[in-house]
Amino acid sequence: MINDSFLYKFYYQWWKNIDKSIFFLITLLFAIGLFFSLVSTSLIASDKLDTNSYFFFFKHLIYICIGIFIIFVFSSISTDQLFKYSIILFFVSLTSLFLVPIIGAEVKGSKRWIDLFFLPRFQPIEILKPFLIIILATILCNKNISNLYFKYLISIFIVSIVSLLLIIQPDIGQTLLVIFSWVILIFTSGINIFFLLGFSLFALSFLIYLIIYIPRFDYIQSRILSFFDRDAGTHNFQSEKAIESITSGGFFGKGIGEGVLKNRVPEAHTDYIISVISEEFGVVAIILILLLFLVFIYMVFKKIIFEKSEKIKLTLIGCISLILMQATIHIGVNIRLFPTTGMTLPFLSYGGSSIVSVSILSGIILNLTKRKINY
Repeated sequence: MINDSFLYKFYYQWWKNIDKSIFFLITLLFAIGLFFSLVSTSLIASDKLDTNSYFFFFKHLIYICIGIFIIFVFSSISTDQLFKYSIILFFVSLTSLFLVPIIGAEVKGSKRWIDLFFLPRFQPIEILKPFLIIILATILCNKNISNLYFKYLISIFIVSIVSLLLIIQPDIGQTLLVIFSWVILIFTSGINIFFLLGFSLFALSFLIYLIIYIPRFDYIQSRILSFFDRDAGTHNFQSEKAIESITSGGFFGKGIGEGVLKNRVPEAHTDYIISVISEEFGVVAIILILLLFLVFIYMVFKKIIFEKSEKIKLTLIGCISLILMQATIHIGVNIRLFPTTGMTLPFLSYGGSSIVSVSILSGIILNLTKRKINY
């Protein structure tokens, strides 16, 4: 009885203080992803791997259940505990990122995964990203460091380590995502614009040097050439089939299970889920999904306006910006707005690491937007 009473009180306090509108939107986005996994992408992935028809759907369902549990854990602890544990988890996930070049599993020419016999295969950068936002916000708002430029240098050092580890894999898409997240955070913190421009030019020059002069990154040069000239490079196939699927679906789509081109879109259940959805449900479905993301972002920013803590403000801006940028890159690649790069769509794409990552981000957002007073 005591345990039941404690659990009920704990759950009651959590439910009373949580922002139910944001929680509902997060749950709705996960539910939409699960629905599309059931009616579209799970069948494609299962056919390609010759498994049970609904094998990937059930895996997706398990990942989402784990994600909901993660959301509950991160949103139910106190704010102080959240920042304390997140710093510890940052160093744990950073260590796993260091291990990728040593013990990582190679998939399609890149080492981005760790596959240990006692753990499911996971992508360390996906776990690291939410905690990277918290560590950067903590550094930039640290009152014990009076020199603002020293804070920037520490943050640059951390981002540089993460970026170099990603470049080694290589994973330029996630590298750019990490750098853009850092730029947004320091820009929001009130950095001198000339300092920001100087670092941005240096980072851009370094990336251009890697792409042009380092043979390991020839594939990136090929993708950029393919983007600007369809007759150049060798990376047009994925984007061409994705845009064909979107065009074929029209405004209202062909209907559930009626898609044909989706079977020829590589990684349809992860990096190209938008093209699959568009073929069967039409552009109208994509517009509705985008509206849900925009409403989600708007609701979080409404909370940021009334927040007094600079650290909480920066963390919320970093988390919501990360989700927005990842969604923008995913959709942009599918409609040939950006060169081809592997990027999942938050909440909707299949993949354990991706779902865990967005669940941690969601848990952090719910924690920092909940009512701070318990009655």
